Amino acid sequence: MATEGHLSAIKGAKVLMVGAGGIGCELLKTLALSGFQDIHIIDMDTIEVSNLNRQFLFRQSHVGQSKAKVARDAVLNFRPGMTITPHHANVKDPEFNVEFFKQFNVVLNGLDNLDARRHVNRLCLAADVPLVESGTTGFLGQVTVHVKGKTECYECQPKPSPKTYPVCTITSTPSKFVHCIVWAKDLLFAKLFGDKNQGNDLNVRSNDATDSSEQAEDVFERRKDEDIGQYGRRIYDHVFGSNIELALSNEDTWKNRNRPRPIYSKDFLLEELNHQNGNVDKSCITDTLASVSAMASLGLKNPQDKWSLLESSRVFLEALKLFFLKREKEIGNLSFDKDDQLAVEFVTAAANIRAASFGIPLHSLFEAKGIAGNIVHAVATTNAIIAGLIVIEAIKVLQKDTDTYRMTYCLEHVTKKMLLMPVEPYEPNKSCYVCSETPLLLEINTHRSKLRDFVEKIVKAKLGMNFPLIMHGSNLLYEVGDDLDEDMVANYAANLEKVLSELPSPVDCGTILTVEDLQQELNCSINIKHRDEFDEEKEPDGMVLSGWTQAPAVVENSGSTSNVPQAEVVEAEKDTEVEEISEPSGKKRKLTEVDIPNAVDGTGNHKEVKELDDDDDDDDLVMLEYLDSVANKKKRLH
Repeated sequence: MATEGHLSAIKGAKVLMVGAGGIGCELLKTLALSGFQDIHIIDMDTIEVSNLNRQFLFRQSHVGQSKAKVARDAVLNFRPGMTITPHHANVKDPEFNVEFFKQFNVVLNGLDNLDARRHVNRLCLAADVPLVESGTTGFLGQVTVHVKGKTECYECQPKPSPKTYPVCTITSTPSKFVHCIVWAKDLLFAKLFGDKNQGNDLNVRSNDATDSSEQAEDVFERRKDEDIGQYGRRIYDHVFGSNIELALSNEDTWKNRNRPRPIYSKDFLLEELNHQNGNVDKSCITDTLASVSAMASLGLKNPQDKWSLLESSRVFLEALKLFFLKREKEIGNLSFDKDDQLAVEFVTAAANIRAASFGIPLHSLFEAKGIAGNIVHAVATTNAIIAGLIVIEAIKVLQKDTDTYRMTYCLEHVTKKMLLMPVEPYEPNKSCYVCSETPLLLEINTHRSKLRDFVEKIVKAKLGMNFPLIMHGSNLLYEVGDDLDEDMVANYAANLEKVLSELPSPVDCGTILTVEDLQQELNCSINIKHRDEFDEEKEPDGMVLSGWTQAPAVVENSGSTSNVPQAEVVEAEKDTEVEEISEPSGKKRKLTEVDIPNAVDGTGNHKEVKELDDDDDDDDLVMLEYLDSVANKKKRLH
C-alpha cells in the first residue's frame, strides 16, 4: 500500500516517458493508475495493425495515427483529471534539448535502438535527471536505474557489437542459412535495388570475368530494350550459376567442404517462365505499393510453408519483375526493410536458392523474415511486469531512496524459486568516456584516412554524436549547425575531403582532438595514434577506437564460476531486432543472494546469433547485463 510519502512524491512529479510501444502502453497505464498527474510522452511512430495484439491502448480504428496522441486519449478516458502531453516526434529532435529535460523529475525509457538510448542517457546526464531504463524480449526483461554520480550510466558497461560475418564466408563458403540471408539482403538486394555505385563482389564473379571488356560491364545493369523476364533470368543465371562455377574453379577451397552446385534457370524453369511471361499484366494488378506481392501474384498464401527450389525461383523472378514494373522509381535508393513485403519475399527466395546450391536446408518466408529482421515474438505479460517494475523504481528515485535502488531482471526459467532477480546498482565506471570523460585512443592512418571517415565511422557511428564539433587545440576543423554561413559550410565540406595530415591544422600521431556534441552537452578527447596497416577482415573501417569500453575484469578464484554471456536483446514486438549474444566474459556479477542461469535462454546453451540491422522499429531494446566476475570488485552504491 502506498504511504503518504509515496503519494506526495507521485503527485508532485513531472515525468517524461520516451516510447509508447509495447512497454510504453503498459507503463502509461500503470503510471496513471498509480496516481501520477503530469506526464509527457515522446514517440515518433504511428500505430500499425501488428501492434494491436499487445499494445492494448490501441484499436483497429487507430491504425495510422500517432502512438503518443492515441495513448494519451485512451488513458484520459479512465483518468480524466491527469495532464498528459504527447509529442509525436523524434526524441533526437533539437527541441528536446537539455533545457527541455531539466523540467522533469525522472525520465522513463522504452526505446527501440541503441543510438536513441545513448542520446537520452547523455541528455539525462547533462540535465542531471534520473533515468530508468527498461526492455523485454519474450520472457526476458530488465529494469535499470541510472542516477548521475551515484550509479553507472547506461553507457558505463560496453554494449555488444552487432554480429557480423567475414566477407569470404558470405560470398564464397556459406554453411548456415543466416549466411545466405545476409548475402541476399546485404549484397544481392543492395546491388539490384540500392546504390548502384557501391562496391560489390557479385558483379565480377562470372566465367568470363577474365575478359577486361566483360569486367567493365556492370552485369546488373539492365540493357536497353531488355525484357524484364530476360533480365531476371540473366541475373538468376549469373548469381546462382556463373558465380558458383567460378567459385568451384578454386579446388583448394572444396577439399574439406561439400561442393556447391550451380543452378541455372534453363534447367527447370522454361515452362514456368513461359507461363509467367504470358500473364505479366494479370499478376501485377495491385491497388497500392504496399499490396505488391510476389506471393499473391503466384497464389502462394501461407508464409509458413517451406518453398521448394522451384517455388523459390518463381518468387525470385516475380519479385524482381514487380520491383521494376511497380516500384521502378524507388530502384537505386532502396535498402532492405523487414516490413517491406516484396523485399522480404525477394530475400527469402534468393536465400533459399543459394541455400539449395550449398546443401543448406530451405526455410519458409516466416522463418526467413525472422532471421533477416531478427524477430522474436512478444509476451504481453512480460511487458506488464516490466512496466510495474519501472514504476516501483521511479517512486524510489523520486523519494531519493538510494539504498533500495535495484536493477531487476525478469528471467524465463525459475532460478532459486525466483523469476525476478534484483541486482544492486554499481557506481559510475571511471573509464566511461560519457560520464567520466576519459580520453579515448584512436589508431588510424593519418596519411590516408579523410576527416569524413573519422566523422562518419567514429564520431557518429561509434560515439553516437548527432551534431558534432571537432577541434584541434583552438582550431575548429568541423562543425554542424543551422546557423553556419555559406563560407563556413563550404570550408567544413572541403575539410571533410582532406586526409587528416593535410588539414589546415594537421592531425598526426600524438594529436589530441576534442569532439563535442552541443545538443547532448557531451565532449570527449581522442588521442590519435598513426598506424600504417589494418586487417581488412577484422578491422574493415581502417581504424580502431579503444578506451570506450570497460577493461576486462580481473578473474579471481571464487566459489561460483559459471560463465554468463552478456546480450543485447529487444522487446518482443511485431518485429524485433536481436543484438548479438556475445561469448562469456568471465564469471558473473554477484547478485542479491541468487545466481543467474548459465545462458540467456535458461538451457545452458547459447542461442544462435543472427546478423543485425541498424533498423529503428517500435520495439524496446534492453541490455541484459549478466556481466563481469565476482572478483570485479566495484563499490556498491551504498
